[in-house]
Amino acid sequence: MKRRTFLHQATASGIIASQLSHNLVHAQSDDSSSVNLSQLFSTLSGQVLSQAKKLGASFAEFRIGRDTSESIHTREKAVQGVNFSADSGCCVRVLVDGAWGFAASHAIEKNEVRQLTQTAIAIAKQQQGKRLHVVNLESLNAWQDQWQMPMQIDPFSVTLEEKADRLLHINDRALAAGAKFCRSGLVQVREEKWLANSVGSRIEQSRVRLRPYFSVTLLDEKKGGFASRDSLAAPRGSGYEYFKEYDFDSEVVQAVEEAKEKLAAPGVKAGLKDLVIHPTNLWLTIHESIGHPTELDRALGYEANFAGTSFVKPELLDKLQYASELVTVRADRTQANGLSTVAYDDDGVKTAGQEFNIIDKGRFTNYQMALGQASLIGREHSNGCAYADSFSSFPLQRMPNISLQPGADDSVTADTLISDVEDGIYIVGSGSWSIDQQRYNFQFTGQTFHKIKNGKLDGMYKDVAYQGNSVEFWNACDGLAGPSTYELGGAFNCGKGRPTQSAPVSHGAVPARFRQLQVLNTQQEAGA
Repeated sequence: MKRRTFLHQATASGIIASQLSHNLVHAQSDDSSSVNLSQLFSTLSGQVLSQAKKLGASFAEFRIGRDTSESIHTREKAVQGVNFSADSGCCVRVLVDGAWGFAASHAIEKNEVRQLTQTAIAIAKQQQGKRLHVVNLESLNAWQDQWQMPMQIDPFSVTLEEKADRLLHINDRALAAGAKFCRSGLVQVREEKWLANSVGSRIEQSRVRLRPYFSVTLLDEKKGGFASRDSLAAPRGSGYEYFKEYDFDSEVVQAVEEAKEKLAAPGVKAGLKDLVIHPTNLWLTIHESIGHPTELDRALGYEANFAGTSFVKPELLDKLQYASELVTVRADRTQANGLSTVAYDDDGVKTAGQEFNIIDKGRFTNYQMALGQASLIGREHSNGCAYADSFSSFPLQRMPNISLQPGADDSVTADTLISDVEDGIYIVGSGSWSIDQQRYNFQFTGQTFHKIKNGKLDGMYKDVAYQGNSVEFWNACDGLAGPSTYELGGAFNCGKGRPTQSAPVSHGAVPARFRQLQVLNTQQEAGA
């Protein structure tokens, strides 16, 4: 049998088997449909809240959650794997004498939630006399609401065959354009939550997110080198229409051409250079050098996992000149297509109206906060930043969508910014990164590095990384493109905490110019 025939048959067989498994899981999950979970929520929430109050809770909440995920991964001519999972359960969270108690279970039924409530109360009471600080709960509004993320096509309604055909077509385009290897895939998640609390809120929410990707690799057969270029398509809070409508056909061919150019490009000479950074790269710098440092729990030392605490201490609030006056960075959980976009956070705080500037014209003005944190810095209210990655997770302070705001002049573009650079680099696409334990000193790479000479693009460099610290970097910004150049990037699974929780978050940006930053040659730094 010819290899092509074998791969074609193996791919078809894999898709059929995976589709059968996919359908079986869907059939099994019919017993816990949204309608039935809504009915259970209505029945059990009153029981939990009443019981918690009788046992001494000053605040209580009951949550049901269900997460459904599907992924399909391909390489060259074959489907490499298909995964489908669904998980559901419930939890009880209580506040007793200033201490939290929490318990969760897969079983969503009367006797189990009664036991969960008792366990959560016992955990809270066991902390009495052992805590350095009590939880001071802010006043909360009561909301009765149902919210579903707007979308045109539910990705879970689309067949695996259609998704596989789309991905394999992308691979075929890459191979025909000269790639040696191409892998591609699509990951999709549906998140459903039901929340009731003793304030009187009853909230149901549902949202979907997608992460399409590809990566092409070319080889230099004579010299033994290789070069890769990943897709610039960002993950989105969106239906299947995003994957269907995105122009992967053109992008994958462009990726191959850029990988060819990168393969033949000279290594960069280390030193100080002006940088113009595209949103597809800058989103990650925003995430690491602004997003994480301004999490209040990290700044207070309560969170020290995943690269430590933060240099942005509370005494710097309203004082630190974090960036140049051009820079305003806004937090917003209502942004269209944002990965963190939702109507209510997992504390039951309505997100509309909670938008805020973390950096306002260069000045650090606010932290991200979850319930019970505001009083620690003398503020009255949190700002809608709580998230739990499953029913079994305690809500943590997690990032809203955090974005660099565009410049005022819409005639300014990346080309405009480049035209005022004599010796620099235009960086596109995100790559690897490293940041220290205070979220201060960092290093980032990218996908493509375009040489700027006398205001024009002039070929490529390879082996580029830029280095700096969070304050000096953002204060070096002296140019921002206008609103029409704004793009969303984002992280599908940002890790935090122990036990680890992962959260989705988007970061919007425009092309931005930074003066005289340190550039490294990564091959030289590695001793190669």
